Amino acid sequence: MSTRKDKFSRKDKKYMSLALSLASARHGLTGENPSVGCVIVKNDEVISIGQTGYNGRPHAEYNAIKDSNVNLEGSTMYVTLEPCNHHGETPPCTKEIIKNKISKIIYSVEDVDEKVKGKSLKILKSKNIIVKKSLLYKEIIDFYKPYFFNRKNKMPYVTGKIAISENNLIFSKGSKRITDIHSDKLTHFLRYKNDSLMISYKTLNQDNPKLNCRLEGLNQFSPKRIILDNNLETNINSYIFKTANKNNTIIFYNNANKQKISLFKKKDIQLIKSNLIKKRYFDLKLVLKKLYKTGTRNILVEGGDDLSTSFLKNKLFNEFFLFKSPKSLPKVIYKEFNCFNHLSHKYKRKKKINTQLGKDSITLYKR
Repeated sequence: MSTRKDKFSRKDKKYMSLALSLASARHGLTGENPSVGCVIVKNDEVISIGQTGYNGRPHAEYNAIKDSNVNLEGSTMYVTLEPCNHHGETPPCTKEIIKNKISKIIYSVEDVDEKVKGKSLKILKSKNIIVKKSLLYKEIIDFYKPYFFNRKNKMPYVTGKIAISENNLIFSKGSKRITDIHSDKLTHFLRYKNDSLMISYKTLNQDNPKLNCRLEGLNQFSPKRIILDNNLETNINSYIFKTANKNNTIIFYNNANKQKISLFKKKDIQLIKSNLIKKRYFDLKLVLKKLYKTGTRNILVEGGDDLSTSFLKNKLFNEFFLFKSPKSLPKVIYKEFNCFNHLSHKYKRKKKINTQLGKDSITLYKR
């Protein structure tokens, strides 16, 4: 049986590193399934590559096999996650591997899905296929933390993000922009990498945001908009309301009259009624559980101070990006960011991100 003590060559590591890059490129874009990368090698040459398809199918191994234009007999497959062995919309990857007479499989991490976990290893070995695992284990297990969190907790992996001025303001009348263009691009990259984005109706009504990804060529990967709005007070003239449909907008509410509910449903907005705590605040853990059932797996929270504080107090962020500008804002109709204590006491500061050209300080905190 293979162990983490297996010796791998420099070439093995190179091929698995390529598989990880392929998986990373699709992170957040594969729906309910994990993003997987696959590389097939024969005679020391890469003959095919594959990634999990958008929205989760086909699987990476299936794509790599089908996209190959050479005989795969005697080849080696490098794959980031244990291949599947059960029928879905496509045949089991183990069946395709056996059918194409691939002689060696090297995968990094064992799947946590009970339908797969450890079973593929036995199936492949029973067909005299050499199987090794745990190559680049530390890097790849870290990559799959969101997927493992999803499966274990039945909740989305939550990333927080907020921008503040040098004097810790998140809003000041007459000053719309806090951070620089380079930090803005990172924000849009985070939107691209998360399938959903959450704000409160207060932020929506104050800022009238678009909440989309505006990186060139990636706008089609804009996240689904999640709005917390107890009484359905979302401005019907806002960009979010005007562009809403059943596929891109979910609003959580608790108490609204029939007329308002009818108005929002006419826009095909998905309305989800949810409980409040002390008749004031949404039960955020319950909201996340409900979002998981809708298929949400990675969510970015771009709320204001109140929403961010609620998530921090309840330790619901898995990671948090704090953008800090070197400029101060005037304290004329302003709002401060008051979450520092919760952030510093409950989360570990992992690293500062240098935007190279920008002047903003960006710090990543993780649980």
